[in-house]
Amino acid sequence: MGTTASLTLALLPGTATADPEQATTSAQAAQLAADAGHRLEVVSEQVNEAREVLAQQRSAAEEADRAVADAQARLDSLDGQIRQVARSAYTGGDTMPELDLLMTSRSAEDFVSRLAVLDRIAGHTTDVLSEVGDAAAAADRAQGDAEAAEAAAQQTLDGLTAQETQLRDDVADYQAQVAALTAAEREAAAAAQAALAAQQAAAQPAPAAQQAPTAGGTVGDGAPVAPAAAAPAPAPAGGGSGAAQAAVRTALAQVGDAYVWGAGGPDAFDCSGLTQYAYAAAGISLPHSSSMQSRMGTAVSRSQLQPGDLIFYFSPVSHVSMYIGNGQMVHASTSSEPVKVVPVDSMGGITTMRRIA
Repeated sequence: MGTTASLTLALLPGTATADPEQATTSAQAAQLAADAGHRLEVVSEQVNEAREVLAQQRSAAEEADRAVADAQARLDSLDGQIRQVARSAYTGGDTMPELDLLMTSRSAEDFVSRLAVLDRIAGHTTDVLSEVGDAAAAADRAQGDAEAAEAAAQQTLDGLTAQETQLRDDVADYQAQVAALTAAEREAAAAAQAALAAQQAAAQPAPAAQQAPTAGGTVGDGAPVAPAAAAPAPAPAGGGSGAAQAAVRTALAQVGDAYVWGAGGPDAFDCSGLTQYAYAAAGISLPHSSSMQSRMGTAVSRSQLQPGDLIFYFSPVSHVSMYIGNGQMVHASTSSEPVKVVPVDSMGGITTMRRIA
């Protein structure tokens, strides 16, 4: 019932529902897609955090429900006869226990002794009733607070999910513009080259062109060329705890897997989904949120980085990678890019670095 969590929701620039900007070149469309993709990652990580917060609030609400049920059970379990004694002693009900005691006591001393016992029983019962009643009232208030917090967390998640959906549509639109503009530009370039070739042919015969080798294609004599094999993921460098090394090995085993917003494995990941998945394999539970992960573990400096340490980017934090040693990191970078190994500084400014294990 003491679980608390908070999440700040701010509408990001460019997340309104206006139609996406129409690019005039494929380069412009690609830049628009990249910008929208970054905004989408920010919102997607906020969605991840909102899901974690909602799960916490639901757990708190369930605990509050159990507390209310327990308090009610304690009230119901109080012995009815003892409660009747309390009522009789303090409210002057239909019965008169003092008169009964007087008539049945063997002596004045026996009467006084039995009356004192009756008073103690009645006083204790009243205290118990008051205590349990207060607990029940507190449980009811906590239940209301927990349910209100759960509803607020759900509302936050719904709002962020709507932003995420809009941004996904924007990214898809820009990517479609890239494809369409690229095709048109290729056609225009081909037409220009054909016109130039025709002019040259009219002046003099063009020299025979040598066909350059292409991956998976042929060389000039028609011999096939095998496509280049993908470079294997590097082995983790030494250093780091056993759990950290296990997390690094797991993360590196995912190199080449697809980036999917909100995914946490086993075949597709977003940035915090990859680090969560990797550390789960090492027996350590992380929330599926780069912002939440950035508040876990112990802060380390750049010179202290060891394999398995997590590196966080942007403000507010919206991206996380895992250090693997030798100035390299593995991360699920962004849409259209698979899980890959890159230099630590390839993402720009670092916000914080944390040692989880």
